[in-house]
Amino acid sequence: MTTTGEDHAAARGGPWWWERWRSAALDVGLAVASAAECAFEGIRFARDAGIPLAAGIVFGVLAGSALLVRRQWPIAVVLVSIAITPAQMGYLMGIVGLYTLAASELPRRIIGSLAGMSLVGMLIVMFVRVQQDMAHGEWQIGDWFVPFAAITIAIGMTAPPLLLGLYVGARRRLMESLRERADSLERELQLLAERAEERAEWARGEERTRIAREMHDVVAHRVSLMVVHAAALQAVARKDPEKAVKNAALVGDMGRQALTELREMLGVLRSGDGGVRRPSERSAAVPLAAVGVAAAVAASKAVDEGDGPCLSELDELIGQSAAAGMVVDLSVEGETRVYAAQIEQTAYRVVQEALTNVHKHAAGAKTHVRVAHRVSEIAMQVENEPPPEVASASSARLPSGGNGLVGMKERVTGLGGVFVSGPTDAGGFRVSAVIPAA
Repeated sequence: MTTTGEDHAAARGGPWWWERWRSAALDVGLAVASAAECAFEGIRFARDAGIPLAAGIVFGVLAGSALLVRRQWPIAVVLVSIAITPAQMGYLMGIVGLYTLAASELPRRIIGSLAGMSLVGMLIVMFVRVQQDMAHGEWQIGDWFVPFAAITIAIGMTAPPLLLGLYVGARRRLMESLRERADSLERELQLLAERAEERAEWARGEERTRIAREMHDVVAHRVSLMVVHAAALQAVARKDPEKAVKNAALVGDMGRQALTELREMLGVLRSGDGGVRRPSERSAAVPLAAVGVAAAVAASKAVDEGDGPCLSELDELIGQSAAAGMVVDLSVEGETRVYAAQIEQTAYRVVQEALTNVHKHAAGAKTHVRVAHRVSEIAMQVENEPPPEVASASSARLPSGGNGLVGMKERVTGLGGVFVSGPTDAGGFRVSAVIPAA
């Protein structure tokens, strides 16, 4: 499991400028070791300089303690180590200071300049020290050994910490970059998950609206006609038994048709993997958003591919309304042709719902249905005249939910068409819709 940049920043809890307590403990240990080294080397420095030993020890302790601030001020630590190099002390501080400086975020020219100064200072000191040791007779080697030893020691004490610091600094910057990239990816994944959930919720809402619209169109027209025929059956049951039998047969046929269409709609809701599983059988690894999107797509596909109504069934639809006592005049303009299934279903549902509204609100009114097949669009209009004062179906008391016109408008505008409805000057009502043919 990786640690992101936010978790890394939250883990910082050290004192003062340290990020962690263990970093503070490490620096304190290094400072103590450096102070002890410089104090020991200060004894020889005091003897060579002719000053009290206590002064040399105190000077060494103070100089070596500068390593404590190496993380906060690496330049100061390196400058101190360069300053005390002539006193032949602070070797540990110089090595650690160069490493810290190279691993920091300072510009390369500053790091290179201070490393060069440290190398030159160390080279001079080592040259003098080796020459003194040879002059005292400690080493019996040729003159070539002095520059060789000075260069080797100076490079050996400067190059390794510098190169190691550059490597650690580059690796640290790479890790920070990876943490930032991980944070960015995590935020993007979270945003994508939120958007997926929003799309799933939107898809579920759209599918609920669509199914509700389909069920309204399927049930409202059939049941309205059934109620009208039932009212007529009640009125003529005793006077005209033959007509009563005919109306009863129509009621039965419409009831069966309504049940069939309802079964088709419920089949859409139940479709998917061939059956409905209990919640315990569903995989917990499948996200809820994916399930919602898949269900909405499956239901939408099932509705699109179902055997829905088409414009060729308008004669039958109008015949059912005429059988219920409505006077309907159908006129078709232009050359009849076949459209996409969704377009034909929408046109059929518009006419169906308009006729249903006439049964509900203007029973007995004469209705004109016009369908126009144009080059790039199909237009339909359903207009009813003012209802008579005494309507044969006035006792039917058909309920109205107020969703019919909303559903028609949603269907038409969803296909890029135009829907207009409203009362006419003569006191009737008109429903008009234009749907693009493509």
